[in-house]
Formats: sequence, C-alpha cells, structure tokens
Amino acid sequence: MKVNITIDCEPAEARAFMGLPNVEPLNDHLVAEMKRRMDKNITAMQPDELMKTWTSFGLQAQDQFRKLMEAAVKP
Repeated sequence: MKVNITIDCEPAEARAFMGLPNVEPLNDHLVAEMKRRMDKNITAMQPDELMKTWTSFGLQAQDQFRKLMEAAVKP
C-alpha cells in the first residue's frame, strides 16, 4: 500500500509547522552588516591601494631576509 501526501505551503508556513525558528531577521542583519563593512573598507579593494599594501609588505620582507643573510655570514 502506498500513500502520497502533497503539502502546498510557503517556507514560512513549513518552518512554523515544524517548529523551526525564523532566521530571516538574523540573515537580514548579517547581510546589512557585511554591506556596511564593505562600504567602509571599499578603498582597500581598489587596485592602487592593494599594490601599495603588497609592495610595502614585500619590501619589508626583502629587507628582513637580507638582514638575516648578513647576520648568518658574519662570525
């Protein structure tokens, strides 16, 4: 014997029926916060700002490596 049941309902109705919490407000808050942070830090995503950051880090790393090698060579 087979029994097929078809339930036609919206996601909110299914959540309420199953006793699951409505996380839509939390999701909306998280998305809004992510947008706010991206807008605040948008300058870091600009290519010229990225290159400045990467270049300064690269030069510092090269300088530290050179100092390490000089210290290793000296008795």
